[in-house]
Amino acid sequence: MSAETSGRIAVADRDPSRAHWMELFFDLIFVALVGQLAHPLHDHPSVAGLLLFTALFASVWWSWVNLTFTVNVMPWLSRRQLALVMLAAMFAVGAIAVAAPEATGERAWLFAAGNAALRLVLLGLWITQSWGSGAASRTRLLVYNGATALLWFVSIWLPSPWMFALWGLSIVVEVTLLVTSSSSWAARVLPRMNTEHLSERFGLLVVIVLGESVLSTVGALNESWNLASGVVGLLGLAVISLLAWSFFMYGTDAMRVGLDELREAGDYRAIRDTVGFLPFLIVVGVTAVSGALDSAIQHPDAPLPQASAIALCGGIAVFYGTNAIISLRFGRPLRAVLGWAVPALVLTIALGATAAFVDAAYAIAAAVVVLVVIVATSEVTNRRKRLSAPA
Repeated sequence: MSAETSGRIAVADRDPSRAHWMELFFDLIFVALVGQLAHPLHDHPSVAGLLLFTALFASVWWSWVNLTFTVNVMPWLSRRQLALVMLAAMFAVGAIAVAAPEATGERAWLFAAGNAALRLVLLGLWITQSWGSGAASRTRLLVYNGATALLWFVSIWLPSPWMFALWGLSIVVEVTLLVTSSSSWAARVLPRMNTEHLSERFGLLVVIVLGESVLSTVGALNESWNLASGVVGLLGLAVISLLAWSFFMYGTDAMRVGLDELREAGDYRAIRDTVGFLPFLIVVGVTAVSGALDSAIQHPDAPLPQASAIALCGGIAVFYGTNAIISLRFGRPLRAVLGWAVPALVLTIALGATAAFVDAAYAIAAAVVVLVVIVATSEVTNRRKRLSAPA
């Protein structure tokens, strides 16, 4: 244990291996933000809107990762310290959520201000908790959260596209600093990293995102109350449920075990990739599928708009493709991963080839069939593995 953490963990009044209730409370405003960003995918789907959602969500996802990681490597934080940090971050994210529908328009200044405020919250936390780690560490903290907060703040007064250029530059600076982190910094952080907390935080976030998808589906059905929309609504709930089955029956356990193994091996970079970067695509995939389901419920007897067809098939493909990459980063055998990943992607591509040309109701029904086949194949493979395992 480093001198930095000595004496702190022992007096902490919370279990750092478990997500605290205030972290879950914070996730509610984060998911509200995701819903605000994804709103155009539900009402006015377009390829440009899908790309814009992905770009804007990248910035807010990065904020969630930074906050989660910071809390994770500071196990000595008391419940009240953690609660104050989460509430401060919640107000910053709340501003971003309010700005989200017009994030590239008249509320862009508020979107930038919320991001600047969130980085100042993180900067304050790092300064109060880790300022004594050396000059190099202090410089890194000031650049990582201080300089980037300044970029977001300055962008408020700049016109488009310079405003958006500073947003992108801020994220590039943070990602670059994380990717190029020194081995000494990683060696200090890795012993404090709690993989159980990380896997639980991400799993609970996916629960809430899936829950928001269910709420969105119910809301769309309420607005389009007829038999055809009702059938598509039920099929949509089946799609969400099957994605949840795949993730929670396989993904969460794989993440917990995989992160433990990576931590024991001292592989900080693989942990960074499987926690910070790749899960972003899983959440994007689920949110995109949710938008496509809403479009199908509203117009079940017409083909899906091109953007919605891309969101449906692309979202499912990204969901399973990303899980396959994460499994490989966890060190799972290539043959075992390809055994379920290849059929999943082939079926999804086949779905994509027809989704834009048949009525939306048939496209969603086909998606259910594809997901049933994927889940059933995984269950059969898993059962064979259990039966062949030595007693």
